[in-house]
Amino acid sequence: MKILSAQQIYKADKLTTERQQISSDMLMERAATGVFTWMHHRLQEKPIPIHLFCGIGNNGGDGLALARQLLEHNYRISVYVVNYSDKRSQDFLINLDRLKDRKLWPEYLDEQYAPPDIGVTDIVVDAIFGIGLNRAPDPWVRDLMAHINQSGAFVLSLDIPSGLFMDKTPLDTKGVIRANQVLSFQFPKLPFFLPETGVFLGRWDLLDIGLDETYTSQLETAYEWVEKEEMISLYRPRLKFSHKGNYGHAMIIGGSYGKIGAVALAAKACLGTGCGLATGFTPNCGYVPLQASLPELMVLTDENENCITKIRLPFTPKVIGIGMGMGTDARTLKGFEDFLRNNKCPLVIDADGLNILAKKPELLSLLPKGSVLTPHPGELERLIGSWENDFQKLEKAKKFSKEHHCILIIKGAHTITINGGKGFVNSTGNPGMATAGMGDVLAGMITALVAQGYTSLHASVLGVYLHGLAGDIAATKVGYEAVTASLLIDQIGPAFRHVLESGVVNEKEG
Repeated sequence: MKILSAQQIYKADKLTTERQQISSDMLMERAATGVFTWMHHRLQEKPIPIHLFCGIGNNGGDGLALARQLLEHNYRISVYVVNYSDKRSQDFLINLDRLKDRKLWPEYLDEQYAPPDIGVTDIVVDAIFGIGLNRAPDPWVRDLMAHINQSGAFVLSLDIPSGLFMDKTPLDTKGVIRANQVLSFQFPKLPFFLPETGVFLGRWDLLDIGLDETYTSQLETAYEWVEKEEMISLYRPRLKFSHKGNYGHAMIIGGSYGKIGAVALAAKACLGTGCGLATGFTPNCGYVPLQASLPELMVLTDENENCITKIRLPFTPKVIGIGMGMGTDARTLKGFEDFLRNNKCPLVIDADGLNILAKKPELLSLLPKGSVLTPHPGELERLIGSWENDFQKLEKAKKFSKEHHCILIIKGAHTITINGGKGFVNSTGNPGMATAGMGDVLAGMITALVAQGYTSLHASVLGVYLHGLAGDIAATKVGYEAVTASLLIDQIGPAFRHVLESGVVNEKEG
């Protein structure tokens, strides 16, 4: 699903009114009707006080149109106009007149306002600012927002929590509504998914307001929201008359004394994600642990007992996953550099492989095109440099991806896969996955998918989705606190099944 910028949304609104020959206030009425229907389905005219705080732009117009519909269905409502400017949008004025025609006059709030009484069991509808906000709210509006946040009431924001910007983080977090629920019109918004801005909302749902599909379907967007439907289209089914050679030989390289478990997790995840063959390469101290714990895995070792010094492979694998638990010993750095200078295989680079690249950025030029890099936030900062906010982080990640012709996976609550100028925002995963070894598992899963013939981009997007979904399945079984990387690996198969249960897959050869 596409994630549109503010400019693209404005254009979609404009083209919709032109092509469908409707007025802009009729489009606003669609939005308000969608919100009303959502609320009415859940409330069923229960006598819960509803406080609607409406700005003087189009978001406020949505709120006023909603107020009229709630009034007509006998809900207990109080309407406040947050009078932060002398300017009024035309559609706001239209809906204000319609509300007055029904004998409801809103209370106007300005710098001298008295804070309205809001009960903890009440509902607040936030329609103060929409996606067009480009400056911090005035201090008195910020105080009003803080009053709403501190009320304890259930807060429903229309389209986006007021005070959030579409393309930058707020400087004053007190000037942002903290919404329990957001109803976003037609498309999700990028701020929903970033650590600095996503904390201002709980759940979000989409309301279809009938924007012009011809325009939106052909639109190129900088980001996409990845859900099950997209995964069904990526999946490559196995053929009846196939053998292990059809699904690739993957190599997992890494480990050091005390960190062989990282390679074991990556290799087990690789095998559990469908590669035909898998071989591990570790220091000599990893031989017994890997042979004993993973009978399906073939094992090669370095001549050194405790760390990798030379990477010599007697065959050419389909793909190599490298870096997990590898350490940054000087001998390992030299061995990794020598390996990169001679390697031609596709790479999935994790953990200490990334840290070595950060220490010696000149090695980035040796990466094969389409290499997949899977940093956690600290590793990402070492790779691309520090950032002032999440939006700058994404721009720096895009620049890095373009310069080095690689795919950069920004791990987090909504892991974002960056491919050049495009980002794919993941929809699966949970807080239980914030634990050791999860990154090793992800790297192993992506390595397996590349081995089976998926492109680096498709392997990354599908791997991230399945990884999060396996974590979600694990959490339903044991709760967040008990989710471990090993338990997640056991749910990779169920994650595949979940994707395919209700989907029609392409029967072309994988």
